Amino acid sequence: MLVLFGIIDVSLLLCDKAVITNASREAARAGVVVRIPQLSVTQISNVALNYTQQNLVTGGTATTPTVTVDQSGGTSPGNPLTVTVTYQYQGLVVGSAFSSLTGPVTLTATTAMNYE
Repeated sequence: MLVLFGIIDVSLLLCDKAVITNASREAARAGVVVRIPQLSVTQISNVALNYTQQNLVTGGTATTPTVTVDQSGGTSPGNPLTVTVTYQYQGLVVGSAFSSLTGPVTLTATTAMNYE
């Protein structure tokens, strides 16, 4: 039984990793497309947060991901926009017991795209 729950926990961890990766991609893509006016840092962050709120698998203890948007190169065409999404995975059964000993597992996804 313990192995089965361990497999489920790892599967959910991998699913959440895919979700935050896709959220960072969606936010970066929304930020770099040609648009007047361009999206603000807050709007780009909200794209990622909305994606994660709809798709993350939580065990009832939802933690809000942290979204960091880096426009340090400027917003001119060809300059990079980097979106990083960080999420603390708590786990369900085995993962939550393991997390209580070692602390939560931190998942991070970073996407960089150039402005159009």
